[in-house]
Amino acid sequence: MDTAVLLEYAWVLVVLIGLEGILAADNALVISIMVKHLPEKERKKALFYGLAGAFVFRFASLFIISFLADVWYIQALGAAYLLFIAINHMARRLFVKKKKHMKEAEKKQENFWVTVLKVELADLAFAIDAILAAVALAITLPATSLPRIGGLDGGQFGVILAGGIIGLVIMRFAASYFGRLLEQRPGLETAAFAIVGWVGIKLAVYTLSHPDIGVLAKTFPKSTGWKIIFWGVLILIAVCGWFLSKEKMPPNKPEAGPKEIGTV
Repeated sequence: MDTAVLLEYAWVLVVLIGLEGILAADNALVISIMVKHLPEKERKKALFYGLAGAFVFRFASLFIISFLADVWYIQALGAAYLLFIAINHMARRLFVKKKKHMKEAEKKQENFWVTVLKVELADLAFAIDAILAAVALAITLPATSLPRIGGLDGGQFGVILAGGIIGLVIMRFAASYFGRLLEQRPGLETAAFAIVGWVGIKLAVYTLSHPDIGVLAKTFPKSTGWKIIFWGVLILIAVCGWFLSKEKMPPNKPEAGPKEIGTV
């Protein structure tokens, strides 16, 4: 691969890591809320099952979708789904009060296995979200000399696989940091789902250029003009999400006494 292609792959991987980080943190926060009512011992077991399910569903989704990635109606369904979850998230954020739902969730008393089942369903939903977004980002990358895997070029598959693995590592080790970041700047979550919706539009454009559809020219999704528009809008969403998100200040704490200074 020449330098330009390597840079394009590296840039997509960086974007995937950021998007996976936000989605993984959101996944971890949702699971934490779902298991909160359990006793501590069962809570740890439920979180372990949740993490294991996240690994299984992420890789299963990747391999299944990779073999269907070149089917135009699967692409269309994927684009529609990404747009749906983005619009649904924004609608819920605007019209549904989060605190009310959190209180209702805390009031419910469920047995251990019912909670685990709900956690696994949440993992499956997040896995599909993340893999579809990753495929939509990577599918227009330049072809490489690597062997094809399903309907994807080997290089494209590798970028999606790397992004998925890094997302799972983030869920395991860095979700608390991303969770604090989301609490401080809640608008970042909305920006992340806006990016997911924009990626859905990218997948829709790719679908419309499929030879069996032919609404757009086959070369359009890989054209320089469309790439500039897509990445320009994506960066604009990310920048606006950061600067327009109101930073929540932590509650005032009493001044530290002599024993507290320097402690962690």
